[in-house]
Amino acid sequence: MNVGDLSLGLFAAQLAARGVAIRWGPFVSRIVSGLPELAPPLHLLYADFPLEPPGGICDFHVRVRPRSRSVPWSERRVEFLLDHAPAFPPFSRKFALAVLEWGLNWCVYGSHRFLLIHAAAVERDGRALLLPGRPGAGKSTLCAALVIAGWRLLSDELALVELQEGRVRAIARPISLKNDSIDIIRDLAPDTVFGPPAVDTHKGTVAHMKPPSPSVRRAGETAVPDCIVMPRFVGGEALQLDPVSKANAFWAIADSSLNYEILGEAGFTALVRLIDECRCYALTHSDINEAVAALDQLSREAEVSKERYAAAV
Repeated sequence: MNVGDLSLGLFAAQLAARGVAIRWGPFVSRIVSGLPELAPPLHLLYADFPLEPPGGICDFHVRVRPRSRSVPWSERRVEFLLDHAPAFPPFSRKFALAVLEWGLNWCVYGSHRFLLIHAAAVERDGRALLLPGRPGAGKSTLCAALVIAGWRLLSDELALVELQEGRVRAIARPISLKNDSIDIIRDLAPDTVFGPPAVDTHKGTVAHMKPPSPSVRRAGETAVPDCIVMPRFVGGEALQLDPVSKANAFWAIADSSLNYEILGEAGFTALVRLIDECRCYALTHSDINEAVAALDQLSREAEVSKERYAAAV
């Protein structure tokens, strides 16, 4: 059974009582919240995600609840709890959905079954493309545009690389977009479904794009790492897709990893394998359509591109 198989009323009632256990890729989160404004966007954005039966094993037990009941609801703050303990300071209640999404990302940070990389990830023809980058680089926007163009969503925020097999796992949760990126994606695909925007967060305006149903259904399928592209949006710049040496790519990904040092030898081995298997590039662009076309071409010419990449570096 999926989230969308429940009526909104039944989903809200279960969310407020014992909670709902939602599977997203390799993780299961039991989410509990009595906030009436949180149930509708969760029901919408997670409609295609499978529900686990009551009493099953969950990786994360989380709750979003009001911090104070002594002031009008519009002025209250909410807090995210993991295993009954607050994970970070409370936020304004109007950011409840964003707080939950940030909190679920935070839960994954402690999962050392994988090499965790701060990167978006998509897949085509069984091959994964990783898009690492610092905040503001445009990786989530590019990820959303690629998904609209037919790539399978693996993750918009955290790439999970298996320590033993080296394959990339899928999460396929809603894509978090900020500020101008929201309108860029809406203009690109007017039928795209978004949750309610959170305005005036510390990141500006944040809205979550519903992941495509096929990406959610295929979340159990891994992908072979094929390409690492470090994107950078620069207004007015012509598109450039330049090869990056394996040595420079190694240090860039190590810097983007959330647990490389914690994993020790296992992390080093996994990262070396990842870099070894991938073509590595730096992408500068100012037009999302041009960037998608360039990455589509890179994907279609995988074997030829490997030869060109080897010659270039």
